[in-house]
Amino acid sequence: MDVAGVYVGEPSVLGYRRERPVLSAITKARVAAPELTLTELNLDGDRQADLKVHGGVNKAVYVYPAEHYPAWAADGFAVEPGGFGENVSLTGATETSVRIGDVWAWGDALVQVSQPRQPCFKLAMKTDRKDVGPAMIDSGRTGWYLRVLRPGTVPTAGAIEVVERAGAPSVEEVHVVAFTNFAQLPEEHIDAALALAERVLATPALSESYRDGVQSTVDRWRARRAG
Repeated sequence: MDVAGVYVGEPSVLGYRRERPVLSAITKARVAAPELTLTELNLDGDRQADLKVHGGVNKAVYVYPAEHYPAWAADGFAVEPGGFGENVSLTGATETSVRIGDVWAWGDALVQVSQPRQPCFKLAMKTDRKDVGPAMIDSGRTGWYLRVLRPGTVPTAGAIEVVERAGAPSVEEVHVVAFTNFAQLPEEHIDAALALAERVLATPALSESYRDGVQSTVDRWRARRAG
């Protein structure tokens, strides 16, 4: 895996919603320096506007596969590297190959894959496309978040090494479970979907908030099925 670019940004007014300003740090600039500091919460120069849903120890760094940009362009979306609010544009890894709990060495730092990204309305404001969130969900081109196990100085180009490969579900599998409409699944697919959901819920490295969302989805379907 190689870092294609690193991006940081501070909160600013992204636009207006119901005549009120919307603060966001989704607009980021590429880091020109060869390296920068990574703490448990942020890269140097990066910050989040709404800590209720963004940032925190389980969302310290947002990674996005560089391989996806051409696919977005082919779908008619004018999104450039850094345009999704990502901190790291990465080559050599996608949601299908990266697993929750994977540990990487990035410069002096150690980081761990914690969860897929869930798009919010600010992405639609940033791209001026209301359909970008549903398109991200449907395509599975979500990217993923990292927690920081060991802070340090990280390079803005070059290799990231896999230190520990988890046996957990992939980022793609976790995303699929989170957005599965169990009520619409054919009966013959229910057992396999539930088995994957149980694997996801049993993944220790999955962030608590994301696990809670998956648990709620599964619980609602089971209650509906039992009723």
